[in-house]
Amino acid sequence: MVEPTDERRSTDEHGHDVIDPLYVAIVTVSSSRAAAEEAEPDDPGGDTIADCFEAEGHEIRERVLVRDDYATIRTAVRGLVARRDVDVVVTTGGTGVTADDVSPEATASLFERELPGFGELFRSLSWEEVGTRAMASRATAGIAVDTPVFTLPGSTNACRTACEKLIVPEAPHLAGLATEHRVGTTDRSLSAYGEE
Repeated sequence: MVEPTDERRSTDEHGHDVIDPLYVAIVTVSSSRAAAEEAEPDDPGGDTIADCFEAEGHEIRERVLVRDDYATIRTAVRGLVARRDVDVVVTTGGTGVTADDVSPEATASLFERELPGFGELFRSLSWEEVGTRAMASRATAGIAVDTPVFTLPGSTNACRTACEKLIVPEAPHLAGLATEHRVGTTDRSLSAYGEE
């Protein structure tokens, strides 16, 4: 077994790699907020995600605000997963059923491996909170360039539920497992997308 070289990397009781604290990037998807005149538009979903991670000692490395547009979302997430200082990416917004809700498609186009259990568990937890409306959530997750990516709805309740009950407890383990074969390397390749 390769010895961990990053001081944030350790192993859990099962011998699996864990990264803690995590370096996190948050992408808020909202055309109205992206078009806002103020320098720092209101971002309750992103703030909730940041609060949940920071409460457990993780560090927010980047926050990005983009409009509801497939190419724009994909480009933002693709740039973040390629960074060495980002272990996890969480998006908020654009997971519903309207024509401009394209976050799941944009992020999933980058996934090397899907994490279908996340969406299933999230909708199960949402059922307890919002009943049948949970079926309209297209929250999803996967691994892109060895980085866990979670795509959440825009509501603060949804962000809090997903982060507190699912993502924050499990993300250090997922990030460690996803990068276990990269311990000691110095770059992340975008070759899966035909880019270097």
